[in-house]
Amino acid sequence: MQKNPGTPAGTVQRLTLDSRVLKGNLLGDPSHRIIDVYVPHGHDGRGLPLLVDLVGFTAGGPAHTNWKNFGENLPERLDRLIAEGQMPPVVVAFPDCFTRLGGNQYVNSIAMGRWDDFLLTEAVPQVEAQFGCGGAGRRGVFGKSSGGYGAMVHALLHPDFWSAAAVHSGDMGFELLYRHEFVQVLRALTQQPDVGQWVDAFWQAKKPKDSDIHILMMFAQAASFDPDPQARYGVRLPVTLDTCEIVPERWANWMAWDPLTLVEQHGLGLKAMKALYIDCGDVDQYNLVYGARRMHKRLAAQGVQHVYEEFADDHTSVDYRMDVSLPILVRALS
Repeated sequence: MQKNPGTPAGTVQRLTLDSRVLKGNLLGDPSHRIIDVYVPHGHDGRGLPLLVDLVGFTAGGPAHTNWKNFGENLPERLDRLIAEGQMPPVVVAFPDCFTRLGGNQYVNSIAMGRWDDFLLTEAVPQVEAQFGCGGAGRRGVFGKSSGGYGAMVHALLHPDFWSAAAVHSGDMGFELLYRHEFVQVLRALTQQPDVGQWVDAFWQAKKPKDSDIHILMMFAQAASFDPDPQARYGVRLPVTLDTCEIVPERWANWMAWDPLTLVEQHGLGLKAMKALYIDCGDVDQYNLVYGARRMHKRLAAQGVQHVYEEFADDHTSVDYRMDVSLPILVRALS
């Protein structure tokens, strides 16, 4: 049942892509990927701008096109925003970037796979070729949480490719976000100190624990930011396993991927963006509001035009914020 059954509905088409750049990743994940593509009512996609949805940890792009209880999935949200005249028509791609470690940070990694290259050289070109949408100056990227991280990092590293970005509750400020999590990781490893066997047991469990999903997330970050090509699944931790002390050279590799580090070198490139939107809940339980505030201050100091907003909520179930961000991106790209 749709929340707004009278709204003219667009279509969702499913593409398949056999990725060259994802082959041989250390996780053993498949290179064959699906991409759901939303095309608005009354259009075939030609000449429209393109947005790419980067989902958060534990999800894949097609999760956002699935039926949703007590609300709208993203195609239904797009139908409503377009029908109400809040934004022009747009094509939206939902690539499946899920991994054995439960998610993605959308960067190139010898362990996780070349996900940056996957988006820029394979997924987006295939969607644009098939639907005649997007192109230079007409592409935007958006996401929440790990997807917000992906949107922020892609905007910083590739302002020549993306022309607009929306960052919802994105990972930034790593010392506040991650450092305290390593204690729980080490406690989990006391029962099974071999990370590879721990991950295998996670997948074999009949009902994974919520707390174990959090541990898996930290393994995913390790395999993204400081992968070990000799380790099973590419995971090594930036702390000593007995005393949980930071290993400086390992932690430095993590911090190099913090958007608050990247902005110092790449921030001025964001001046080429047509729209940059950043928001975060003011009681985000992962401490991300402090990283968002720091990013806002650094961008302002560099003279980068952007919209920054805080809202009265935490990290959970905040898709409604896309009612604010997506019209800003699409109007800029149109």
